[in-house]
Amino acid sequence: MEKAKLYNTNGEKVKDIQLNETIFGITPNEKVLYDAIILARASLRQGTYKTKTRAEVSGGGRKPWRQKGTGHARQGSIRAVQWRGGGVALGPVPRDYSKKQNRKERRLALKTALTNLANEGNIIVLDSLTLATPKTKDFIKVLENLKIADKKDLIVTKQLDENLILASRNVQNVMLQEANEINVLDLVTADYLVITEDALKQIEEVLK
Repeated sequence: MEKAKLYNTNGEKVKDIQLNETIFGITPNEKVLYDAIILARASLRQGTYKTKTRAEVSGGGRKPWRQKGTGHARQGSIRAVQWRGGGVALGPVPRDYSKKQNRKERRLALKTALTNLANEGNIIVLDSLTLATPKTKDFIKVLENLKIADKKDLIVTKQLDENLILASRNVQNVMLQEANEINVLDLVTADYLVITEDALKQIEEVLK
């Protein structure tokens, strides 16, 4: 059975808690995880760039000079690709980069990412995470107490608190999410997963 230490915001250990081994103790499937990362990164691409072909640029309705006898190379239009202001040959056009992955694979990828973090000892569980004020220094103090102030941290709570949002928004290398928003890309790019106990129970309930 996988275990994790439960801390308070002062960085003091409260107790050991059990992690669901069907989520945090599986045999990692790196191929499915890789596919999920590619899917996530592809979904961030807009694919809205566009270049005009010679059929779409303005002008070029007539032949610039006669075919023979001028000493110039033969030309059919001043909007051919070799002309300034001409069309672009084989340029990019709008396209959809999205990929598909079935539901079981997406869940397995999440479990693999969580298992990798657990195996590395990079999951920190907090009994709660609330701030009395929206001051950034109070939030940084919590990170310093947990000894992760200089790391890239993914902080997951069951419900976002306004003071927590305001206090953390100017801190570099910190991502703040609700438990129902966790995704593979953020999990694999984070050094540490900091999660509240109630958020952990919610994730285990969904992924079990």
